[in-house]
Amino acid sequence: MHKKIFIRSTYALVFLFACIGFITTAVFIAMQFGWLNVRGSIDARNTFFKDARAEVLAAAGTTDMDASSTFFDTEEWRTVAAGIEKDRDVIERIARETGVSARLIATVAIPEQLRFFTSNRESFKRYFEPFKLLGTLNQFSLGVTGMKEETAAHIEQYAHDTESPLFPGGKFITLLPKSTSQDRFARLTDEKDHYHQYLYTAAFIAEIQAQWKHEGHAGVLTPGIITTLFNLGFNSSKPNAEPKIGGAPITLDGNTHSYGEIGEQFYYSSELPFFK
Repeated sequence: MHKKIFIRSTYALVFLFACIGFITTAVFIAMQFGWLNVRGSIDARNTFFKDARAEVLAAAGTTDMDASSTFFDTEEWRTVAAGIEKDRDVIERIARETGVSARLIATVAIPEQLRFFTSNRESFKRYFEPFKLLGTLNQFSLGVTGMKEETAAHIEQYAHDTESPLFPGGKFITLLPKSTSQDRFARLTDEKDHYHQYLYTAAFIAEIQAQWKHEGHAGVLTPGIITTLFNLGFNSSKPNAEPKIGGAPITLDGNTHSYGEIGEQFYYSSELPFFK
């Protein structure tokens, strides 16, 4: 009698786990092929935001929507947007601690994620897109913003050098204590906690802003210029009256954008409006 009950219970458990496995696999496959996407809601959202972007472009003296903002309609962008939104709390915390706007922090992170996804298509389609995750780089560039370890070391240096034109203010001495290369690498590649990755990013922005203000060119330091300099590094930060937006080329949906251009367009768009 007990043996029959045991056998029946075993069969029931096996059947239950088989059902769970089938459902999990089915959902994953559906996500992979986009069968769960609600196309109508995406189209409605894009139509709403396209009008806002058109106003920004008109103010800038252009109406070339196809060349300027097509990446907002790509799967890569939707994945990055969802991933950045998951980091909203930590980004806004960094903004409060550093005084660097949350939107500007997100602005310099977004092009690196888009570049990572376009250059790693298989990983993007298999892993990042289905689960709407950001990529945490761990080789030449590190973390969600793609910062080099050498750049992070310079950020710490300037944060403590009160005589440097790049000194961002006393609060950063406490926020960014000097660390070892090993510690920095661990902070910048932590997949579960992006706090330090955004902190170093905000510090870079603050240091560039301090430098350009010191040289009398703070007024021309637009989000696109800041994003460009984040891509190119401290050595390319040479304050002047007519800086140019540029940086690495990133091809999305058949259109090529510069690193800084993507940052500029996001910053002035209506995407992720909760970032101020």
